[in-house]
Amino acid sequence: MKKFYTTLLTILIGFSAFAQSSEIKKADRLFLQRAYMDASEQYRMVENKNQTVIQRLGDSYFFTNRMKNAEETYRLLFLRHSGDIAPEYKFRFAHSLRALGKNEEADVYFSEYFGRDVHFKEWTNELDTIAPHTYNTGQIMQNAASSDFGITFMGDRVVFASTRNQDRPIYAWNRKPYLDLYVADISEDGKLSNISLFEDQINTDTHESSAAFSEDGQTMYFDRTNSRRVKTEWSEVPVATVRIYRAENVDGEWTNIEALPFTSDQYSVEHPTLSRDGSTLYFASDMPGSLGSFDIYRVAVNEDGTFGEPQNLGPNINTVNREQFPYIGDDGVLYFASDGRMGFGNLDIYRSEPQNGSFAEAQNLGNTLNSEMDDFAFVMKPGEEKGYLASNRRGSDNLYMFAREDYVPPILPTDEIEINPETGRRQIANVDNIYFDFDKATIKPESEPVLNRIAEIMKNYPSLRIEIGSHADARGSDQYNLNLSQRRAESTLEYLVAQGIDRDRLIPKGYGEEVPLNDCVRPNMCTEAQYAINRRSEFTEVSASTPYFQDQPEAQQEDN
Repeated sequence: MKKFYTTLLTILIGFSAFAQSSEIKKADRLFLQRAYMDASEQYRMVENKNQTVIQRLGDSYFFTNRMKNAEETYRLLFLRHSGDIAPEYKFRFAHSLRALGKNEEADVYFSEYFGRDVHFKEWTNELDTIAPHTYNTGQIMQNAASSDFGITFMGDRVVFASTRNQDRPIYAWNRKPYLDLYVADISEDGKLSNISLFEDQINTDTHESSAAFSEDGQTMYFDRTNSRRVKTEWSEVPVATVRIYRAENVDGEWTNIEALPFTSDQYSVEHPTLSRDGSTLYFASDMPGSLGSFDIYRVAVNEDGTFGEPQNLGPNINTVNREQFPYIGDDGVLYFASDGRMGFGNLDIYRSEPQNGSFAEAQNLGNTLNSEMDDFAFVMKPGEEKGYLASNRRGSDNLYMFAREDYVPPILPTDEIEINPETGRRQIANVDNIYFDFDKATIKPESEPVLNRIAEIMKNYPSLRIEIGSHADARGSDQYNLNLSQRRAESTLEYLVAQGIDRDRLIPKGYGEEVPLNDCVRPNMCTEAQYAINRRSEFTEVSASTPYFQDQPEAQQEDN
């Protein structure tokens, strides 16, 4: 009998191991095919996850912007296998931490990855003093069901890429339809209307995106993913690469559509943009000779329609990581997205001045434009200080409009500016906090003068954006207090909106009981008055613009 049970146990163990091996093989196949949503579900079901399974599960989350899941999975990876992990996982873990606001811990892993000290707070404080512009941003439309990005100007209309066409096949990477190009009208306030599919000659059942047009509107460049998959030197399974195509407008129809001669099945060439005179095409590629996964290149466009040899823009622009979505402004300044430089999280937008036939060291555009998530596809309206970008800061890729103005140095001396220890942002000692009754999120009458003062300041300085950081005392569960503090932040926001402040300029964030102003960190250890100090909303500047919350000189008030 003992032998029987031993044999049965051996069979069951073998069956379980076979089943787990089958699960991993299925997940690996999906992962290598870049079906990351399906792969993550399959990897999650594996009971005894080895190092490769954990790495690929984390990557599946990371590549589909599920940063909380990615952070948790990479953390498990470093807890279990800290001595034998490839550098790119430190890089992705650090970006996941940055996306969740865990900046000090992110600094540790970025420092190890880059081989130099990284100090996010010091960098942001320095950037605030050198950023050339500040930006007012606003989302054009909230479309959670689709992804919209890559907008460009086509005369007095715009063209952008979107997954909103439900008739297209589903892309396994993100389970959304393949991209098409759309055309739309723009209103005076930058909003889009009369949105419709671009011409059928351009859109197909594969991806089309990132259009660019010549000044006369007769030549068009755009991305199209290859319809067939091929094996390349850097992929274990066949993949479809991206090519840039050129099309000509003949009698109102787009024709003569052909891939550019330096594109290939073996690497991607994407995100075209033209210099104002049309003589130079800029693009991103992972072609041989790139410094990292994708680099920014340029190529001469000859008068006869032929092209020169693509030139890598070099280390002032490109890193060992990812540079994409180039754009050339009217003044020749290059804008692009990168995740390989010091930034606010994932892809940030950078600028580089033309210099001696090339470009100067790239500079981050600052936190009035960039967020903790992906920010990319920056474009300016010709002749104006307005434009668009794409960002997934609210979950999915969406279009945002912006207006920019020159940065003016701060009014207050540096030693009068307080720094919020949680965010590293500047905060205003001259505007009081507001306070709440126990277990309430209702604005009290005595708080109204403070909020009215803030509304007045924000009306005088249209570029100013603030975070409303709200807090709870230590009584109640962590989750209850987090929810309560978020309600307090929202009620504070709604009061300011009622005073005429655009809600896009206000960021409500509840911190729960995590940031007390005193030692009352446990229930039943303080007086009611001591607890009351922690039931508050604070106001923190989240732009790099001039105003801080202080009494303004009489002359400035007269100017306004």
